[in-house]
Amino acid sequence: MININEVIETNKMIEQENLDVRTITLGISLLDCIDSDLTQLNKKIYDKITTVAKDLVSTGKEIEREYGIPIVNKRISITPIALIGGAACKSSEDFVSIAKTLDEAAKKVGVNFIGGYSALVSKGMTKSDEMLIRSIPQALAQTERICSSINVGSTKTGINMDAVKLMGEIIVETAEYTKEQDSLGCAKLVVFCNAPDDNPFMAGAFHGVTESDAIINVGVSGPGVVKKALESVRGADFGTLCETIKKTAFKITRVGQLVALEASKRLQIPFGIVDLSLAPTPAVGDSVAEIFEEIGLEYAGAPGTTAALALLNDQVKKGGVMASSYVGGLSGAFIPVSEDQGMINAVEAGMLTLEKLEAMTCVCSVGLDMIAIPGDTKATTISGIIADEMAIGMVNQKTTAVRLIPVIGKKVGDNAEFGGLLGHAPIMPVNQANCDRFVNRGGRIPAPIHSFKN
Repeated sequence: MININEVIETNKMIEQENLDVRTITLGISLLDCIDSDLTQLNKKIYDKITTVAKDLVSTGKEIEREYGIPIVNKRISITPIALIGGAACKSSEDFVSIAKTLDEAAKKVGVNFIGGYSALVSKGMTKSDEMLIRSIPQALAQTERICSSINVGSTKTGINMDAVKLMGEIIVETAEYTKEQDSLGCAKLVVFCNAPDDNPFMAGAFHGVTESDAIINVGVSGPGVVKKALESVRGADFGTLCETIKKTAFKITRVGQLVALEASKRLQIPFGIVDLSLAPTPAVGDSVAEIFEEIGLEYAGAPGTTAALALLNDQVKKGGVMASSYVGGLSGAFIPVSEDQGMINAVEAGMLTLEKLEAMTCVCSVGLDMIAIPGDTKATTISGIIADEMAIGMVNQKTTAVRLIPVIGKKVGDNAEFGGLLGHAPIMPVNQANCDRFVNRGGRIPAPIHSFKN
């Protein structure tokens, strides 16, 4: 049983080490909103979200005040809109109207992001899926709080290369539509392989069709806490190091469990999962890269980085699953560039490249995340990078993702500013070798042999 003493134990973590509950995310099913009339569909969506989520933000603030636990974001995830809009939407512009409705509903209830402007196309695309995907640049340019994700591959189905090719083009188009904000739209668009349907973190959150009508998921973060704990065992062997990370992850997850259960009780909505992900912020001391440095590496990207990340990811998961019976989502270590000052420093020092980041994604919780690249990068090059990352996820039976930001008008050596939790990022060089013929083949890369389990 969780009690207030466990919260008191974490006070130092909160006050001095940047521990926070990164988000309470309320998942809402919109399946009962489906209608063949677009006007009625938009009305049903708006009414359901503003009814189910009306107390989400105020409840989060109450829990913050009572327990002294910072809850940075209150968010909503919804059923993938490609499924919801299929009967009513006859064009991409129709889907944009839904995006605007979602944005208005998010503003009404006060959440900072709403995720689920999404399509699941790992094996093929319906007309509805393709219309939604083609609407993404306009939708993200005309809204403030919408996040979009597309799942283009899985271990069971392989990689839909037609969707991969299309997403390269969509990312470039989204960058162009939002070029006045350093192509910010791309920071709210992620391409997945093996996307989990209980993920509270943006931009990849959506409410899975296997979920109940509404669910509370909580995402906890604490890289600063882990770094501080490791300072106390500096120079110790790997066994001691692992035990320290595991114990710290246990304590962090218990905080998330407390918040999740309290929110569930007060909102009278079932508790889903705690996602323990070491998700950094631009704040000093809240960096996954600095954990690598504490482990013994001069920079993120130094020899040994992938091993250090594998160790960190595994111990975080082990500590988390001991603290809660319902750990899910992504859970582990995130390695975004723009949101982690240590990663930014490593890039600027020339110690961390796109290729090394790709190697690290084999053992982290997500993938190539929040990476700014030159604005003139070809769509096919972006598709090739996506394909590489999807293959890592498919073969290794893990979630991988790509959130690349081709910043229009900027080149290697420049800097992009996204603001808030999204931070800033140096423009990273991209391999210029041509992959057009590969990307343009079309069709589907088959699932690996180990997918055939039944």
